[in-house]
Amino acid sequence: MTDKVISGMSMSLDGFITAPDDTRANPLGVGGERLHRWVQEMDGTDAKVLAEMADGVGAVLMGRHSYDVCEGEGGWGDGGPVGKVPCVVLTHHAPDPADVVAPDVFTFVTDGIESAVARAKQTAAGGDVGVHGASVAQHALNAGLLDEVHIMLVPVLLGAGKRLFDHLGGPVELRRLWTRESPDITHLRFEVLTKH
Repeated sequence: MTDKVISGMSMSLDGFITAPDDTRANPLGVGGERLHRWVQEMDGTDAKVLAEMADGVGAVLMGRHSYDVCEGEGGWGDGGPVGKVPCVVLTHHAPDPADVVAPDVFTFVTDGIESAVARAKQTAAGGDVGVHGASVAQHALNAGLLDEVHIMLVPVLLGAGKRLFDHLGGPVELRRLWTRESPDITHLRFEVLTKH
């Protein structure tokens, strides 16, 4: 257990984590399913990296948009993005408790990124906090609360969608920890050196 806050997402070569028009009916946007094809076709390297990531996660921190587009029918089911791992959702307005899918998994925090990260770390109980979604990753990075960035770089140019690294408060210096290649993607893991 490392107690780090780590963003891990599949990203197109031009920087998008979803294609345009991501909705409940189409959570990755129109054409965005290409970003996660590697999960269905993973080789030994991919499986090992994914298992290592999931094994260390004690809690997931996500934004309300990620929760909304994936919850409901056919979405999260009775768990979150990493099975039954507890999820902390950063939002301006928490939903009515009666409307929360898997209330034993999802907790909503309305008082900012610092509070959400603190809650996620407390929930993780010494494990890593996996950051899910572009907006929350950007907020954590800007607040100096993100320790590492793991990118599954997919060889596709989407041309539009939701970018992982928009709205940064200035340059962010990273140090590459490792790179692993598989037939369909390149795994890149970086330590965040610049803390705003």
